[in-house]
Amino acid sequence: MSVPKVAAVHDLSAYGRCSLTIILPTLAAMGVQCCPVLTAYLSTHTGGFQGNTFLDLTDQMGPLTSHWKRLDLAFDGIYTGFMGSAAQLERTADFIRAFQSPGCPVIIDPVMGDHGKPYRTYTTEMCQKMEKLTALADIITPNRTEAAILLGVGYAALRLDSEPESCRWAERLSANGIRSVVLKGVSLRPGRIGAVCFDRETGCTGFVDAPQMPGQFHGTGDLFASVLTGALVRKWSLIDAARLAAEFTSLCAKAQGTPCREGLDFEPQLWQLGRRMAHA
Repeated sequence: MSVPKVAAVHDLSAYGRCSLTIILPTLAAMGVQCCPVLTAYLSTHTGGFQGNTFLDLTDQMGPLTSHWKRLDLAFDGIYTGFMGSAAQLERTADFIRAFQSPGCPVIIDPVMGDHGKPYRTYTTEMCQKMEKLTALADIITPNRTEAAILLGVGYAALRLDSEPESCRWAERLSANGIRSVVLKGVSLRPGRIGAVCFDRETGCTGFVDAPQMPGQFHGTGDLFASVLTGALVRKWSLIDAARLAAEFTSLCAKAQGTPCREGLDFEPQLWQLGRRMAHA
């Protein structure tokens, strides 16, 4: 059986677990080859570290896309995350249009903000371009803040503490059923957190959750979306892929053994993820 290939449009931080330092080993453990499309190279991630270097690689994205097209490469999935500029969002859209095909789901994690506000690097123009980028997605994985930005509603108005409300917001994010949605950060029971999923294939909405660990861990969103992506290209259903992502992220947070600013301590648990895939 051939190994599925995912083109991952993300940045690389040399220190601190996030983006590609999470995506590469996670997909590998799931039996999926990751083909990175680098948007930037940083000395550290920006959560908890100051004065990081930043090498913008936007000008390399166009030539890479052209070269891969000349080679007639094809992928089993395309997965995008944090973007550093409006130009990167445009190049990413070009990349998706170049390689999107039947059987190649486009998973867009619209990383724009958290805790009710955009990240300091995200401008109004970038948020607007991210909204346009998600129009190319088969699946989007926003958190509550990003969902509010995409829908143009206030953060306080987007409540995720009841089943009917969570379902309503997930369905609105689907753009009339055009795309599937995994809306993260949903807590319907004390001590548990997960996501509400709208599946465009079935038109059904469902919930997944796992034990919520105290504290804030950098990289949880990247780990969740990476596991989700790996399971989807291995042909798992949306709800089963989201459940695996929630459970594995929770497991890693529970076993955290390094300072939180270094990111989620996921590497010692990858064998368990691999075992789950082997017995699926």
